[in-house]
Amino acid sequence: MSTMITADLVDLDLSADTKEAAARSLAERMVALGRVTDLDGFLADVAAREAQMPTGLDGGIGIPHCRSAHVTEPTLAFGRSAAGVDFGAPDGPADLIFLIAAPAGADDAHLTILSSLARQLMDERFTGALRAVDSPAEAAAMIAGEEAPAPVPAPETVPAPETVPAPEPDAPVAEARPFRIVAVTSCPTGIAHTYMAAEALEKAGREAGVELVVETQGSAGFTRLDPAVVAAADGVIFAHDVPVREKERFAGKPTVDVGVKAGINRPAELIGEVRGRAERGETTAAAAPTPVERAGEPAEGYGTRLRKWLMSGVSYMVPFVAAGGLLIALGFALGGYDIDKAPSVAEHFAWGQIDSWAALMFQIGGLAFAFLVPVLAGYIAYGMADRPGLVPGFVGGSIALTIDAGFLGGLAAGLLAGGTVLAIQRVRVPAALRGIMPVVVIPLLSSIAVGFLMFLVIGKPIAGLQSALTDWLSGLSGANAVILGVILGLMMCFDLGGPLNKVAYAFAVGGLATPNEGSLKVMAAVMAAGMVPPLAMALATAVRGRLFTRTERENGKAAWVLGASFITEGAIPFAAADPLRVIPAAMAGGAVTGALSMAFECTLRAPHGGVFVIPLIGNPFLYLLAILAGVLVSAALVILLKSMRKTAPEGTETTATAADAKVTVAA
Repeated sequence: MSTMITADLVDLDLSADTKEAAARSLAERMVALGRVTDLDGFLADVAAREAQMPTGLDGGIGIPHCRSAHVTEPTLAFGRSAAGVDFGAPDGPADLIFLIAAPAGADDAHLTILSSLARQLMDERFTGALRAVDSPAEAAAMIAGEEAPAPVPAPETVPAPETVPAPEPDAPVAEARPFRIVAVTSCPTGIAHTYMAAEALEKAGREAGVELVVETQGSAGFTRLDPAVVAAADGVIFAHDVPVREKERFAGKPTVDVGVKAGINRPAELIGEVRGRAERGETTAAAAPTPVERAGEPAEGYGTRLRKWLMSGVSYMVPFVAAGGLLIALGFALGGYDIDKAPSVAEHFAWGQIDSWAALMFQIGGLAFAFLVPVLAGYIAYGMADRPGLVPGFVGGSIALTIDAGFLGGLAAGLLAGGTVLAIQRVRVPAALRGIMPVVVIPLLSSIAVGFLMFLVIGKPIAGLQSALTDWLSGLSGANAVILGVILGLMMCFDLGGPLNKVAYAFAVGGLATPNEGSLKVMAAVMAAGMVPPLAMALATAVRGRLFTRTERENGKAAWVLGASFITEGAIPFAAADPLRVIPAAMAGGAVTGALSMAFECTLRAPHGGVFVIPLIGNPFLYLLAILAGVLVSAALVILLKSMRKTAPEGTETTATAADAKVTVAA
């Protein structure tokens, strides 16, 4: 630890009045020592971590931290503020501020040392000594563990009244077994909050007289709790902001599931809550929130959760789409559009014939693409009900394919499967059956229910709707096609890889399952519009670099490749720094490109690939013209909007305005 903090990294008179200013002041000390190579790049990483969850803790502590490519070695800076700095803690500003900088590839030993600091912060003797120290060198030595903190006098208290000891029993009574709890703590970075929550829970457990063992799932990996300890536990506490790994180990036990900061701020309350649930016989199935519910705020509405459930399915579906679709496209490129009529390569394959290799690519891609709807349905159900939702979800998705309900059928099957599992989990069952519920009973009953509904109740109406949608896309032409292109272009560029972007992309990919002229036009428009934002930002930084920060200019170089590869997320760094100018400009260009692509009747059989699948595009030159037009519109508009504000001189850094910072971009 001594190499991580020195007297030069300690400021006992920190004068910053905001958390951004405090982080900058401490980070400047790191830059001066060569521990950080790019001040603004590092501060952007700190701000991104802060945006995930405030880093203020009860007791006057602020602990901003991040892993960053701009950090050369693990470093810790400490500042003490007389006025206090607001880091979002419930009890007010922080006067002790620790800035932790970890390299992107920090090794386990360093992360373990940083975790020991996090545990020290839960010791009132340690924090009290830091408030009293008057030498930066002493503070650095104390934080590094080279000097023990001097005892801090406890405040005077009124002596407690004497108690009369209870009379000794006439006969010896067997000592009751203490209540046993196992806990798991984790946070997005895995450096600080993970270990602070563990320390707080262990301390509260000792005070409450319970046996409490914590498994910390931090960046340095994790050591699994002994299965015997888990089996003997009377209750479970999950204090986490990222999914618990191997969560099934704790199934069937009374569980409290909260964010990691709750583990730090109210550990005694959590212990009392899990004891209460154990007394009432509540188990994981009845109490634990779903994976998607844990990702949001407790008060968010059903519509927000529904969006997250759908995005869960789409995110798992995309790799199958990319791999399968590109293989199919490669098969068409090598063997022509009649390659779908080739015999099975398992029965006929000629090593020296290009058509056989084309058939191989096409048939592998077709098999991968066939998983699209079942994976979509399975992981929508997983987002709703965790692992028990996978079996009925995949079954329902396969039925959707069987009855030609397609993409819409997969959406319905996933929601049905997740809802069915949640309903079954709410049924109280005897303790003897709890162990087989997630393995046997829930998959069996939910699969029967979903199969019945999909085959006999809602499957055929959805199949009819899917057929009508396919026919509508086939008949698109003229003004209707252009309007659809504008809408898809706006959706692709509004949140740059977020929910609306994924909805538009999923709509296009769903059409590829039953390809026709209309669905191929939609796929072409969606990919073209999605390429515009990063390419436009790259062009803007090349044309008017003085309007962008040094970091943005570096990002602009990478955006050329990302945009050409149809990775819309390449524009996110620009939108995050200046959303009110970048997002409208991106949407304008995307709308132009989407409209032109539809007007030019461009088609695309590949679901991904960017310029690398241009040979597979119908009317490729007009397609490139549509993309170029959108890029020029977006680049010109973002340059115009940025020129209307006061700009910094060439080579200096600029920051987004306070109003800009209130707008967030979904990644």
